[in-house]
Amino acid sequence: MTQRQRNNQWNGGIVLASIFWGQDGILLIDYLPKGQIINAEYYSSLLVQLKDILREKHRGKVLFLHDNAPTHRALATQKKMAYLGFQCLDRPPYSPDLAPSDYHLFPGLKKQLKGCNFSSDADVIAAAETWLDGHPSENFFEWFTKVRATD
Repeated sequence: MTQRQRNNQWNGGIVLASIFWGQDGILLIDYLPKGQIINAEYYSSLLVQLKDILREKHRGKVLFLHDNAPTHRALATQKKMAYLGFQCLDRPPYSPDLAPSDYHLFPGLKKQLKGCNFSSDADVIAAAETWLDGHPSENFFEWFTKVRATD
């Protein structure tokens, strides 16, 4: 699963993160390098990294839920997902029970970072990762089961 989120804005710009998580917690966080855009090629490279992480954890079937961004719907992305063996779920309607990243993960992160002053991208990233690391796997499992109950 993925969600791109602006973590916080500081005088130096915006830090954009792609976060992949599952029922046991965060699997991969990628911070978009300055000057780079997320296109199908970049996103596909993240999917390959995710597949490697899942292989290390001996995961079986992967049910993948991401938002409807053009990069996610691109033919190249869909082909890469099929090649990697990811089964893509349809995006559910927006609801607190059905969009866990949008309604559970990111609002808390934004609230935590709101009003904070950062002097660098590294400071923003450290604050975001500290907050994300503070969530027990039970939270992710609860959010995950809400999604799974709809398919």
